[in-house]
Amino acid sequence: MEDPLPSEPTLFGYWRSSAAYRVRIALNLKQIAARHVEIDLQAGGQKAGKYRAQNPAGLVPLWREPDGFTLAQSLAIIAYLDAAYPDPPLLPASLRQRAICLEIAYTIACDIHPLGNLRVGDKLLADYGAGPDTRAAWNRHWIAAGFGAIEARLKTSAGRHAVGNAISLADICLVPQVYNGRRYGLDLAAYPHISAADAAARELPAFADAAPERQPGAR
Repeated sequence: MEDPLPSEPTLFGYWRSSAAYRVRIALNLKQIAARHVEIDLQAGGQKAGKYRAQNPAGLVPLWREPDGFTLAQSLAIIAYLDAAYPDPPLLPASLRQRAICLEIAYTIACDIHPLGNLRVGDKLLADYGAGPDTRAAWNRHWIAAGFGAIEARLKTSAGRHAVGNAISLADICLVPQVYNGRRYGLDLAAYPHISAADAAARELPAFADAAPERQPGAR
């Protein structure tokens, strides 16, 4: 990490991190300019002393303001950005639609994503000898478990997007998780509403430009 603190906000992330992917989408939707600093998770950059001093959890993303203020959870970062830069809003105005949006986002961020985290995969390898094929099957299982619930919800909540016809936090979380599903070979045919919401969102430049394959560190 660089000193002195830069004059613009900084997002520390990793090109393939779905949590960092969420924040990139939010930044693009709100047209917020920020420096992007790559933390190479495969090389252990998240464990480096300077980074761990800012983010003791040793995860990405990390958001840092020019005055040194930091946040280290993607949904907390997005909520902060949504309050600081309210246009366009990332939560529906309707109380019930807002609750549904959060249900979808939390299902992804709290139920699905943690089980596919790199440190979980590393623990499966270290303690149980789980190789790449086993780890991929593990991820497919847990993504499918969460997607079953989300697909059922989208049958009633979706319009053009996951909750009605406007982009929301639900789409911001859904698209990166669909990317993970494809990465691990999940058959998405069982999730037509999820697939449709994903396709509609990825047509937007804010989503397309945030995609992992478009990031400088992609490989």
